[in-house]
Amino acid sequence: MENGTYYTLVLFENIGYIRYALFSLGFILYCAIIFFNALVILAIFLERSLHQPMYLLITSLSFNSVFGTAAFFPRLLTDLLSDTHTISREACLLQAFVIYTYAANENTILMLMAFDRFVAICKPLQYNNIMTPRVLTVLIALSWIYPMLCIGIAAILNARMTVCGHKLFKVYCHNWEIVKLSCANNLPNNVLGFFNVTATLIMPLCFILYSYFKIIIICRRSSPEFKSKAYQTCVPHIVILLNFSIAIFCEVTLSRFVNVEVPIGLSICLSLEFIVVPPILNPLVYGFNFPDIRKQVLCIIKASR
Repeated sequence: MENGTYYTLVLFENIGYIRYALFSLGFILYCAIIFFNALVILAIFLERSLHQPMYLLITSLSFNSVFGTAAFFPRLLTDLLSDTHTISREACLLQAFVIYTYAANENTILMLMAFDRFVAICKPLQYNNIMTPRVLTVLIALSWIYPMLCIGIAAILNARMTVCGHKLFKVYCHNWEIVKLSCANNLPNNVLGFFNVTATLIMPLCFILYSYFKIIIICRRSSPEFKSKAYQTCVPHIVILLNFSIAIFCEVTLSRFVNVEVPIGLSICLSLEFIVVPPILNPLVYGFNFPDIRKQVLCIIKASR
């Protein structure tokens, strides 16, 4: 292939026999992600009593995990066993689009979950009138379509660039690394990149913080029993949110703002946390914390035996 029609993922070069250990670890992780998320999706789908807004949002979160990891792990495992680590430009842009859409989707779904908790705790008498099936369907659809549009525009701009290099110093197709290989002025891509970070990460996070601020105010005025129930439903969401926010912060900071030398192994681990840890942590946190989901999951496992 001609230079400019492909990219080379140079971090896979010269890794020796450690590739087999990394392949085994990656394969186990990917199987675990598919297994646990499929269990949660199946449990909620089969049990009609779980067809409620919070559980359907958990299902959407699990679908998103499967969606994002499908773009990352198969390619990673192939590269670990392959002697050549080139990827066509089209395939690279598609991988970047899916991975970053996954990240944006994750944040918007977490925002909807915070909104659901806000309505349930702060406006319990109006909950059924606000979180109707129709409203929930529209919100979930928007939580997928909106990030796809934002990331899709960036992907189109990247596809129109003239490329002067082909070496990507990542283990996956990274938007900013692709932009840096452009021959032309990348100011439009920079501006759009910061807009996307603001629109899909910072704004949803601000709304989540506002929601929890209002929840805390309501809980301070309520009975101990109400506080306990509210905190029990909010803690899993907070754990997931903190983990994902830290992972995204590390990825964005390392790729755009940090100029100091970071050990290559640490840099790779921090840059991959957002695509590896949340997909396996989410179903475990919600599957074990919510008794209704845990009960249905156990029934599925027993029935399969």
